[in-house]
Amino acid sequence: MDAAYVFAVAFRLDPDGATADPDRFETTVEIPAIEPGDDGWLFFRDRLWRGEIGDEPSFRSLASDRLGVAVTEASFRELRTDRDYLDALEAAIAADLDRFNAESVD
Repeated sequence: MDAAYVFAVAFRLDPDGATADPDRFETTVEIPAIEPGDDGWLFFRDRLWRGEIGDEPSFRSLASDRLGVAVTEASFRELRTDRDYLDALEAAIAADLDRFNAESVD
């Protein structure tokens, strides 16, 4: 199974005693998706809400730690996945709909 959460992020450089031009950069960040049922697999539920980052300041902090620069902007782009991962994700959600406060996987 193969899956990743894809985000667009922006960061600025603020070099000590120097200047940078440009000083703002954008990049794409992929965070591997944990296999459904394994510790950490609820990343999407805990970090995303209806296709948006639920708590952007918190996510920017997480992205900053991973990238080693201060992330100033972030937005969710997609869950890039193969069919096996998507099937496993849907099955794990269906097995515990109450956890998601949902009546169906959709």
